[in-house]
Amino acid sequence: MNITANKLLITGGASGIGLGLTERFVQENNTVIICGRREDVLREVADRLPGVITRQCDVSVAAEREALYQWVAAEHADLNVLVNNAGIQQWMSIDDNDFYERVKEEMTTNIEAPLHLAALFAKLPSLKTLINVTSGLAFAPLAKVAVYSATKAFLRSFTLSLRVMQAPNGIEVIEMIPPALNTDLGGKGLHNYAPPVSDFVDAVFEQMKAGKTELTFASSETRSHASQDDLRKAFNAMNGVA
Repeated sequence: MNITANKLLITGGASGIGLGLTERFVQENNTVIICGRREDVLREVADRLPGVITRQCDVSVAAEREALYQWVAAEHADLNVLVNNAGIQQWMSIDDNDFYERVKEEMTTNIEAPLHLAALFAKLPSLKTLINVTSGLAFAPLAKVAVYSATKAFLRSFTLSLRVMQAPNGIEVIEMIPPALNTDLGGKGLHNYAPPVSDFVDAVFEQMKAGKTELTFASSETRSHASQDDLRKAFNAMNGVA
C-alpha cells in the first residue's frame, strides 16, 4: 500500500487504534475522514488535527452505514481506502442476565458492520485498499472476552477470503492484527499494562511500506506464526488453564 496521497475513511477514528492511525495518516500527507458515534469526540480530533473531516455515524445501525456510504459517494467520490476499525469489546459471562443482548451488540458492531461496509464501499470505482482490523485474540481467545475473540476470528477468516474475492477487482485487502494495546477498549484501565498505540502504528506502517498484507506486532506477530500446540499453550496461559 502506498501510505501517502490517499483519501481514507477510518471508522472509529477518534479514539484508540483509530486515533493513532488517523494521526499517522495525516502526518503522512493523506486526507483523512473519520466517523464515530460521539460528535463531541469527533470535534475534538478535528480541532487538534486541522484538515481531518468528520462524520457522525453509528456503524452498528444499518441505515447509518448506508447513509455514510451515500455521503462519501456524493461528497468524496475519490476515496480510495476504507479502514474498518470500529469495534467493541465486552467483558462478560454467559451467566450474566444481559449476556445475549450484549452478544448481539458486539456481533453487530464487530461482524455485521465491517462486512456491510466492505460490500458498500467496494462499489466505489476509486476504492483501491480495504483494511480490516482484527486481533491477536483471533488466534487464541481470552475467555473473559469470548464473544469479542470469536468476532475477530470470524473477521480474520472473512478477510482471507475477501482478499481472494477482490483480487480480480484490483482492490488490495489488508488485515491489521493488533495485540492488546494501551487503550480504553473494554473499559478504562483494563489495558494499562500493554504497549502504547504509537509503537503498534510505527510497526504496521513500516510493514505497509514493505507491501505486506498481514500487519502484526509483538504477541500478534508471534501468534500469527505459532503452531497449534503453541496456540493451545497461549490459550491455557491466558485463561489460567492447568
